[in-house]
Amino acid sequence: MIRTLLIASAIACTTASVLAAEPIVGNWKTASGATAEIAPCGGAYCITLKTGKHAGKRIGNLTGTDGSYNGEITDPENDKTYSGSGAVNGNSLKMKGCVLKVLCKSQTWTRL
Repeated sequence: MIRTLLIASAIACTTASVLAAEPIVGNWKTASGATAEIAPCGGAYCITLKTGKHAGKRIGNLTGTDGSYNGEITDPENDKTYSGSGAVNGNSLKMKGCVLKVLCKSQTWTRL
């Protein structure tokens, strides 16, 4: 009986953790075709390239909740860092990087 309750409790906690995960967390296909992983790290969400020419490189740091995030994005081609944002809509993530909040470029990533 106690063992059954412990197992049920563990399953309930695991299910609650999955349901509470932010929509941005996971693996995403970038515009260049590489895979980027977005994972919690130190109160923010770190973006690390997992495949492609720059595999292993951390390219971003965003904070936020409920599908809307802000922070910094680094272009792996030139190592320049920009103010950035991300907005999740279903299985799409619109990433935007800006210089002085007026010169912006955006791209859409797809959840894997």
